[in-house]
Amino acid sequence: MTPRAPLALIAATAGALLLAGCQATPSGDAAPEPDATALGDGHGAIAGARELAEPALHLTSIAADGTVHHLDLIDEDSETLGEIAPADTLDSEGRFLFAGRAGEVSIVDSGVWTWNHIDHFHYYEAPARLLGELTGPGTPRTVTSDLGAGVYFDGGESGGEAVLLDFEALKQGEIVESFRLDLDAPGAFVVPVPRGALIADPTAGELRYVDTAGDEQQTVPCAEPSGSIATNVGVVVGCADGAVLAVSDAESTAFERIAYPAGAPARALTFSAREGRPTVAGRTDGSHFWLLDTRNRAWTVHDAGEPIVRVTAVDDADETVVALAADGSILVLSGATGDVIARSAPLVAASLADPALADGVDLVADQRRTYLNGPAERTLFELDPADGARVARTFTTEHAPVLFTETGR
Repeated sequence: MTPRAPLALIAATAGALLLAGCQATPSGDAAPEPDATALGDGHGAIAGARELAEPALHLTSIAADGTVHHLDLIDEDSETLGEIAPADTLDSEGRFLFAGRAGEVSIVDSGVWTWNHIDHFHYYEAPARLLGELTGPGTPRTVTSDLGAGVYFDGGESGGEAVLLDFEALKQGEIVESFRLDLDAPGAFVVPVPRGALIADPTAGELRYVDTAGDEQQTVPCAEPSGSIATNVGVVVGCADGAVLAVSDAESTAFERIAYPAGAPARALTFSAREGRPTVAGRTDGSHFWLLDTRNRAWTVHDAGEPIVRVTAVDDADETVVALAADGSILVLSGATGDVIARSAPLVAASLADPALADGVDLVADQRRTYLNGPAERTLFELDPADGARVARTFTTEHAPVLFTETGR
């Protein structure tokens, strides 16, 4: 693997912003101007942002023609952020959108985000921006969390390239590559961790821990890697026999293997959960779903009794799990027993029945609500898992929201 020098694609924004202590700035007031050395003071502020008293939650969706729409969940107003080329995939950590298609990834800054200060949160809003495109050979696969963003461009017979973005530069409006490595590994993906990334290589059956310059530090066995997620304990990568958990401190990263219990059914292929929580849900190809407790290093498996196509862990005091059934219904499940607690009417049956739309249908959970997009139905749904899978609000859209996520969380 040959590293390349970082490449800045657009100019940096000027200035910086410092918050005094940890006092939230009222939502109607701009944050105070700092001196130029204040940036990165540990409170998540950037130039041109203001701190809010509450999160500026939005549903950000992409239409079939590439138009990016931004729905404010507080006042229910919708605006258009701009236009990108039509996208096939969408990944987000809650602020940035990475919209992928053959040969490139468009990067959008939604302008709203939440910064975790361990025992409390800071909420910010800044102008939304289309930052530009990251290009490479072949089909991109993006993995992102609050630790960063990694992209693998799968070029097939022509090889591939693994890219780690400089996340601090991205927050300032620059697309800068920490490294770009030539890597012929079909199906690979790049998982950000503190001070580097894990490159999941299905061909070699391993995870390569590399630093931010792309220099290899360690390899960890992982047969058939699939799925990853960051929790408040560490970073998870799924393997055929369980998961690898990467736990980092200020100086180093250690790797632990969490094996599936004996006689387990089908493995987890993807992972999803409310942002930053320790317990995550793993989806299989059938009716089973896994819960991985990264704090206790333990797996639990349940059978939902019917095929499920999406599942996410709310990870609250009631161990709530929310799933999308194959018929388009939302299921609220007990994480302790696997029992179905509540069920909605079929909400997105038409979308799931259309092969061109089904892959873009997704679930996103936050502390209070779960959101679902229906591109065929031209509707975004807000559900309350604590109240019998009640549809709390529906947002009819003039466009088909073929891809979506919640931003500001």
